[in-house]
Amino acid sequence: QVQFVESGGGLVQPGGSLRLSCAASGLTSHFGGIGWFRQAPGKEREGVSSMDLRDGKIYYVDSVKGRFTMSVDNAKNTGYLQMNSLKPEDTAVYYCAAANDATPRLYIANMRIRSYDYWGQGTQVTVSS
Repeated sequence: QVQFVESGGGLVQPGGSLRLSCAASGLTSHFGGIGWFRQAPGKEREGVSSMDLRDGKIYYVDSVKGRFTMSVDNAKNTGYLQMNSLKPEDTAVYYCAAANDATPRLYIANMRIRSYDYWGQGTQVTVSS
């Protein structure tokens, strides 16, 4: 079994920063990729950032490039999403997720939602003045 515990969400003013954390437990050794996704009210879930754990490459959706940074602390089995220069349109529930090591690299790069097998419970991020 795999479990994620997400934290770090909250209310922040435009231009502010938050750091999301995602602590994984259980059978994490077979992860091939991890990702951060978000879902705003009335919208479909979308990929924000992903990392292919096999080569360390990190990918970002265009709307967050230069503002968000994804990282992983392997010793702590924890992933992070540092979010700077937040905008109201970043408001959403943010989820971390993991894909197994048989997942094609292209699917990790493209943040293909259906390729992710394990999901966190989500944490709310609200950007508002």
